[in-house]
Amino acid sequence: MLARVWSASLIGIDAIKVGIEVDIAGGLPSITIVGLPDTAVQESRERVKAALKNSGFAFPVRKIIINLTPGDLRKEGPYFDSPISVGILASSEQIETDLLGDYLFLGEVSLDGSLRPVAGVLPIAAAAKRLGIAGLVVPADNAQEAAVVKDLAVYGFNQLSEVADFLDRPSNHQKVQFKPSQLPNISPLPNLDLKEVKGQNHARRALEIAAAGGHNLIFVGPPGSGKTMLAKRLPGILPPLSFSEALEVSQIHSVAGLLKNRGSLIQDRPFRSPHHSASGPSLVGGGSYPRPGEISLSHQGVLFLDELTEFKRNVLEFLRQPLEDGYVSISRTRQSVTFPAQFTLIASTNPCPCGYFGDPIQQCTCSPRQREQYWAKLSGPLMDRIDLQVAVNRLKPEEMTGQRTGEDSETVRKRVKIARDRAQYRFKEDHSVSCNAQMQSSHLRSFCQLDESSRNLLEGAIRKLGLSARAMDRILKVSRTIADLAEDDSLKSVHVAEAIQYRTIDRMK
Repeated sequence: MLARVWSASLIGIDAIKVGIEVDIAGGLPSITIVGLPDTAVQESRERVKAALKNSGFAFPVRKIIINLTPGDLRKEGPYFDSPISVGILASSEQIETDLLGDYLFLGEVSLDGSLRPVAGVLPIAAAAKRLGIAGLVVPADNAQEAAVVKDLAVYGFNQLSEVADFLDRPSNHQKVQFKPSQLPNISPLPNLDLKEVKGQNHARRALEIAAAGGHNLIFVGPPGSGKTMLAKRLPGILPPLSFSEALEVSQIHSVAGLLKNRGSLIQDRPFRSPHHSASGPSLVGGGSYPRPGEISLSHQGVLFLDELTEFKRNVLEFLRQPLEDGYVSISRTRQSVTFPAQFTLIASTNPCPCGYFGDPIQQCTCSPRQREQYWAKLSGPLMDRIDLQVAVNRLKPEEMTGQRTGEDSETVRKRVKIARDRAQYRFKEDHSVSCNAQMQSSHLRSFCQLDESSRNLLEGAIRKLGLSARAMDRILKVSRTIADLAEDDSLKSVHVAEAIQYRTIDRMK
C-alpha cells in the first residue's frame, strides 16, 4: 500500500513543503530512502525501525521504499523521523489515514519511541499557515513555538504512540494554545540602566539619536572612558518589538536552534557581541547548508563590535552589504539563501594602538605611521556607513566621584518611542521603511528638504571634511532624527549642525 505524509524542509528561514511517500511491496526485507537525503536522513532508517518496535508496533519485514519529494531539494536533519514513522504505519495499515493530508509532521524519534524537538519549527509553522495547511503535529517541546502562529492547529506529543492515537482518535486530543503570559521574561542585558553612566552627555545624546533613528554608531576614546558601558545600554532605550518583528526575530533564532532557553517567542531586541577573533562566516552565516550568522541573529536588534580595529579588515568588509541593504545573501554550490539583517551596529575602539592619542592626561606613544596603519583597518566605505562617529573623552575627577546621574533608560526610551512613531507615521505608505536610517534617495528628497542656511552649512562641511555622497546622505538622515526628537516637522540649520558634529572623526589618524 502506498501512503503519503507531509513534512517540511528549511532553506534559510523559508520552509518548503516536503512529501514523504512510503510504499511497502514484496521482496527481500530492506529500507531504501531516495530524494537527496543527507546522512542524518539516511540514519533515520535505524532510528525509526527501533522506535516502532519499542512503541508496540509491528515493523513490516518487507521491501520498503521511501521517496522524499521534490526530488531536486536536498533533505537534511532529523525532521523526517516522525513523518517516516507515520508513513510506514499508514502504509502497513496500522493507523487511520484520513488526516494525513491535512497536517505537517515533524520531529526526531528516539529508539524508545519518544519524540525529540528539532530546530526551525516556527518558520515551518508560518509557512504552513501560508500554504493553507490545517495544522502541525510536533514534539511536545516544540508545541508552544509552533502555536505562536495564529489560526494554526498545533498538537504536541511526547511519544510516537500518541501520534498514532491522535490519527485514530483525533477528538481525544486538545490543540496546544499559545500563552503569552507564560513566556519567560529573559533580557539579553538585564538591569543595565543609562542612569548608571556618569557624565558623557555628548555620548548619551548620540546613543539616544541612534536608538530613535536606527543609526549605526561608533565610540572612539581611551581605555576606561565608558565606551562599552554606553554601548550595552542601547537595548534598554530601544522601543519594544512589535508582534510581527518578534515573530521574524524568533524565526531566525529558531532556525539557529537558539529558542530552547528563551521560550517560544523572543520579546526583547537581540544584542549580539562577537569576539574580535570572529571569522567572516561566523558574522554573515555560512556552512554547506547555510545557517544564520551574528548579523542575522542581531536582526531588529543590536550588533556590538567591541575593539573594532582588532577585527580583521576582510571580516569587517563583510558588513558593508548588510549595512546598506538590510539583508545578507549566501551562495553555495548546492543552494543560495537570504537572511534578513536589519540591525543597528554599535562599535567601539581606541584612537590609536596605545589608546591615548588626544588624551589630556596620558601621553600617546604611537608614531603617526602606527596611527595610520591602525586606522587603515577601517575602510572609507565602511566608515561612510556608520552614521554617528563620536569621541568619548576620559571623565573628569569630579565627574567620577560625584553622585549626580543622568536620565534613566525609561525616560529616554519614551522620547525614542515618540520619535520612532513620528517616523513610522511619515512612512505609513511605504512598509519597506520603519526608521530614518532605512531611508532611500526618494525619501531624502521628500522628507529632508533644506532651507538656504542649512544647505550652505552642509556644503561647507562637505568641502572641509571631504565627505562622500553617502556620508552626506547619512548626515541628512541623522538630521531628520534630531528633528523628530525635537518634534519638528522641517529640518533646521540647528539639526544639520548637530548631525555634522558626528562626522568629525571620519578618518581619524
